[in-house]
Amino acid sequence: MNLARPLILGIETSCDDTGCSVVDGTGRVLSSVVSSQLSVHRPFGGVVPEIASREHLSNWPAVSREALEAAHIAMWDIDAVAVTRGPGLVGCLLVGMSIGRAIAHGLGRRFHGVHHLEGHIYSPFLSARGEPAERAPERFHALVVSGGHTSLLEVERADVFSMVETRDDAFGEVFDKVGKRLGLPYPQGPKVDELAERGTASKVMFRVPAVKQRQALYFSYSGLKSQALREIQTLEHRGVLTGEAISYDRPDEIPQPVLDLLASFRYSAVRQLLDRLRRHQDRRSIRTLAVSGGAAANRLLRRELIRWAEEARVNLRLVPLVYSGDNAAMIAFAALMRGLYGKSDDPSHLQVASRIPFV
Repeated sequence: MNLARPLILGIETSCDDTGCSVVDGTGRVLSSVVSSQLSVHRPFGGVVPEIASREHLSNWPAVSREALEAAHIAMWDIDAVAVTRGPGLVGCLLVGMSIGRAIAHGLGRRFHGVHHLEGHIYSPFLSARGEPAERAPERFHALVVSGGHTSLLEVERADVFSMVETRDDAFGEVFDKVGKRLGLPYPQGPKVDELAERGTASKVMFRVPAVKQRQALYFSYSGLKSQALREIQTLEHRGVLTGEAISYDRPDEIPQPVLDLLASFRYSAVRQLLDRLRRHQDRRSIRTLAVSGGAAANRLLRRELIRWAEEARVNLRLVPLVYSGDNAAMIAFAALMRGLYGKSDDPSHLQVASRIPFV
C-alpha cells in the first residue's frame, strides 16, 4: 500500500480507554488500537480517575507498539503527533499529553492538541473498511451524544461553534444512571439499549421538556432521569423484581415491566433529540449532519435519525460503530483536517483542561 503523507500518530487518553492510531494523508486508518479498562473499573461501578491514569501509563507501550506494527511503520516515519488536550479527566489527559510532547520534541514533528469533541465531530467521515475518509464539507452540523456530552455544533473550515448544549445530564449519562439503579453492570448504557429492544415503549410514560418556539433551544435529561428512577421505585412497590434480585445474565428472567420501562425511557430520550433537531432545522437549515459519540451506537437513535434525515432531506453521516467510542483514529483525523486549514500547536505551551467550551 502506498502511504499518503502526512502520517499522523493519534493518542487518546481522555478517560479510561488508551488509544493509539496511525492515519495517512487521505484519512485512511492504517491502525487503531484501543485498550479498554472496563474490567479494572467495573467493581467500582464507574471510572476511578487515579486508577485510569496509572492504567494509561501501563498500557501505552503495548498499545503504541501494536498500532505501529499494524500500520507497518516505525515511530520515526510519522510526520505529526495528535493528542487529546481535553475535555476529560486531567490526570488521564496529562499522561497522553506528556507522551505526545516527548515524541514530537524527540523527533521534531508537528504537533496538534485536539479537542476531544473535535475528534468525535469528524469521526462519521472515517471508513470502517480501511478506505480513504470521506472529505468533510467546509460547513456542516455535528451532533455529539455520549456519556459526557449532548451537543449540536456547527463546523466551518475547522472552526467549531456551539449551537445547542445540555443544561444538565448528558444523553448517555442518564442511560448509565438508570441502568446503575437497576443493578446493570458497568458500562450500563449499552445494556439499557440492548434490553430496551425487547420492551414495548409507552409514548406517554415520560414527557419531553417543552421549549417555547422563541426560547433558546437546549437539551435537558435530568428530569427524564428523575422520572425513570421514580418509575423504577413504583415497580418495586408493586412487587416487580429489580436490581440485585434479577440475574441479568439470564435475559429470559427479566420481568417484562422492566423491559417496557427501559423501552419507554429510551423512546423519550431519543424523542427529545429529534424534537430539538426539528426545531433547529426550522430556524437554521441543516444540510449535512454528522452524528457521533459513544451513545450514537444507540439502536433506536440510529433508526430514528435515518428516518428524520430522509424526511428533512438532510445528508446524514452516522459514525461507524467501531469509531463511536473513544479512539485515537478520530483524534488523528481531526488533526489532519486542522492541518488542511493551516492549524497546528506548540507542544511546549499547550495545556490540558478538564473543560474546554466552544465559542
